[in-house]
Amino acid sequence: MTALAPTAANTGVNGVALTVLIVLFALVTGIGFYASRWRKADSMESLDEWGLGGRRFGTWVTWFLLGGDLYTAYTFVAVPAAMFALGSVSGFFAVPYTIVLYPIIFIFMSRLWSVSHRHGYVTPADFVKGRYGSRGLSLAVAITGILATMPYIALQLVGIQAVLEVAGVGGSNALAKDLPLFIAFALLAAYTYSSGLRAPAMIAFVKDALIYLVIIVAVIYLPTKVGGWDHVFSAAEAKMAKPSVANPAKPTGAFIPNSQQYWAYATLAFGSALALFMYPHSITATLSSSSRNTIRRNASILPAYSFVLGLLALLGWVAIAAGTKPIGLDGKPNAQLVIPQLFEDMFPSWFAGVAFAAVAIGALVPAAIMSIAAANTFTRNIYRDWIKPDATHAQEAKVGKLVSLLVKAFALVFVLTLDKQNAINFQLLGGIWILQTLPAIVFGLYTRWFHRWALLGGWAVGMVYGTIAAYNVINPTTKGHFGGSLALIPMLGKMGYIAMTAFVINLLIAIIATLILSALKVDPGKDDTIKGDYFADAGDPRVEKNLGMDAHLTTGTP
Repeated sequence: MTALAPTAANTGVNGVALTVLIVLFALVTGIGFYASRWRKADSMESLDEWGLGGRRFGTWVTWFLLGGDLYTAYTFVAVPAAMFALGSVSGFFAVPYTIVLYPIIFIFMSRLWSVSHRHGYVTPADFVKGRYGSRGLSLAVAITGILATMPYIALQLVGIQAVLEVAGVGGSNALAKDLPLFIAFALLAAYTYSSGLRAPAMIAFVKDALIYLVIIVAVIYLPTKVGGWDHVFSAAEAKMAKPSVANPAKPTGAFIPNSQQYWAYATLAFGSALALFMYPHSITATLSSSSRNTIRRNASILPAYSFVLGLLALLGWVAIAAGTKPIGLDGKPNAQLVIPQLFEDMFPSWFAGVAFAAVAIGALVPAAIMSIAAANTFTRNIYRDWIKPDATHAQEAKVGKLVSLLVKAFALVFVLTLDKQNAINFQLLGGIWILQTLPAIVFGLYTRWFHRWALLGGWAVGMVYGTIAAYNVINPTTKGHFGGSLALIPMLGKMGYIAMTAFVINLLIAIIATLILSALKVDPGKDDTIKGDYFADAGDPRVEKNLGMDAHLTTGTP
């Protein structure tokens, strides 16, 4: 059987699909506002309640929340788009990295939960400050987290834009093009402000159900329409072997990575696995759990999402076999539109609407969690630590809510005023940056050997090296800087993930500087934690003893 003929870009409005999208979007908006009453505390006037859901979420709520947080709308759009445009090295590395990820978080995230529960830490920078007695190192971790999160939020809005564009909403009229995004932003901002982390936790149930439904139907139904999986793989292999438009001396992409690409593939996968749970939003979703065992159980069952991600990635190659033409309303090719366009071309209009809703709602959950995480970080580690040290819990909650609005507004302005490629480039840079916080956070969970100033120095060098190396990567098509996240690894001469190279340099600096500073007997700072803190669990009486009258803010008990 041969592939379907390429489908011309549809510039009209798909009324049925758009209606289904709007109805489902309205449904989750209602759920978002209702969430303020779900597991309601006596007061939402604290970051523990507003920003961490009272630390009450059990295994299933945490599973949906983390799944909704980590597998975003941009994942839904970008992973198959990378497979469609460039092949396995750029796209499929996301699958092994999520497989490698969960054993890593099984080991260390329960310790971070315990020490955070014991001391009332809300952010990773809180832990760093308590562990090393260093406001400077804490500030570095906080700023890095906020910087790395901002473009990530913007990319969720890019995912919504992609769906709306394929549905036919847009064109040259700026109001028609941007008004739906303004409406989505306003609704997201409103229910996040009122309901906090409870809103994305509830919406995640709907979002994940839709995504599982759409992907399972897609991987069963679509290949039968384009000639079967054998034809899908043959079509993808043929496209990847063709000369690249940007550089005819090289192939378009990689069907299976060759020996020259092993380092790129492996470092991308491993570096991404190390970086993902350094993001503030990943840690926020984790700290909302009710116990340390909840974290471990989730590390065991979250790989179910990796299976779905693998199927999702292959849809990029299904689009090749289907001859999908991802053309934007401006008439220009845009690989980011390939999955929404594939769904519109191949599914009945009503189910295309369900698929569009899965992507759009898939943007709401992570965008909400990311904005809350950024707000928590600013409030605790900049506002309270540096501006108003005597801030009350109510003042912290008020500042957090306002900052969450500002963060989303910044992301909206970013998307509307800058080229989408800039958002993608900054997100790649965010991954390089956030990995540089790992030594202070993860190593600190196991040892106090590293000196606080050595960690700060290693972080600074890693940040500078990673930023410069990424800047020097030129996009072969646009000739712009920040054209990718791969560069030659010094001394090895192999292409690898810049974040991993920067991390190794960061770690070497931290080790050498620690030896020097320790020999000079420079004050290492006060450690507020003890060994038992890293094994505390729900109901630990030491939480009551430590926090006294404010214990309910940490334990979630009234």
